[in-house]
Amino acid sequence: MVGTQYIASHTENNSSMKNTLIILFLFCLFSACAKKEEPLKILLLAGQSNMEGAGNYDELSSAEMEAFKVISKKVKLCSNSTAVAPLSYYEMPQKSKKYGFPRFFGPEFFIAKILNQKYPEQEFLFIKHSKGGTSLYGAWSPDWTPEKAQAVERKGEKQERRFYHEHIANIKHLTDSLAKAERDYEIIGIVWMQGENDAAKEVSAVTYGDNLRHLIAAYRRDVKVENLPFVFGQINSTYGRFKSGPAVVRKSMEKVAEKDAFCSMIPTSTDTSWSDYPKHEGVHYNTEGQRRLGTAMANALMAYLE
Repeated sequence: MVGTQYIASHTENNSSMKNTLIILFLFCLFSACAKKEEPLKILLLAGQSNMEGAGNYDELSSAEMEAFKVISKKVKLCSNSTAVAPLSYYEMPQKSKKYGFPRFFGPEFFIAKILNQKYPEQEFLFIKHSKGGTSLYGAWSPDWTPEKAQAVERKGEKQERRFYHEHIANIKHLTDSLAKAERDYEIIGIVWMQGENDAAKEVSAVTYGDNLRHLIAAYRRDVKVENLPFVFGQINSTYGRFKSGPAVVRKSMEKVAEKDAFCSMIPTSTDTSWSDYPKHEGVHYNTEGQRRLGTAMANALMAYLE
């Protein structure tokens, strides 16, 4: 019956129907535009143990926990090539034995909080790759070789795995999936927390500046974002046999940030009270340290997004 009425109407008033179709087309077009999703914002995170994170989730306030439940609806996390899931803590039995608590978080928690406060309706995907006790000279080098890895990494998987290439492969896998789903996305930056292990040996410490510049260039090339913002924390650890290593790496970091307009360093103190970014011991940031570190990283990143 509906079809019959349409044919009759079309025969009686062709001009009127054309006008109606134009109006319907424009209505659908603007409705589609109004409903079109904003591009998904992708943030990359990488590094060693302080990127992995030793913040104690159970020390967060109840208000913070409730806030993160809301934030996780807008911020998704893929960590170490696992499935994409709402932002959450992680569990690691070996680390639990060391610290005496079961649930951990890294700087991504408070990066997410600051970004969500500024852009409450925006959806984010954090693609994180991290492994404690790894060096930029070896495991993280875009130009990885067995010789370089064996020179600075401990035996086992750290000498064999190519963490930079793993991260890039996961980024490509996820962005290809988004493209197939016709979901627009934008890679907005990378946050890096690493360098403690490079400071422990002379060969990796004295080359850290060049290696960091090369890493930044490699990420920008491989994700195809020419001026990809690169935010990183300055190390202040003191372990290793090369006593001047931390000072050498710290200075190298400063020089890299000074000469790159799209690079920002979070400065840290070498005062062993760790009052600026508190620690469990001399190496790993505790709950408050991760809260402050993530907040500082997010604020530095925001300068490139506004």
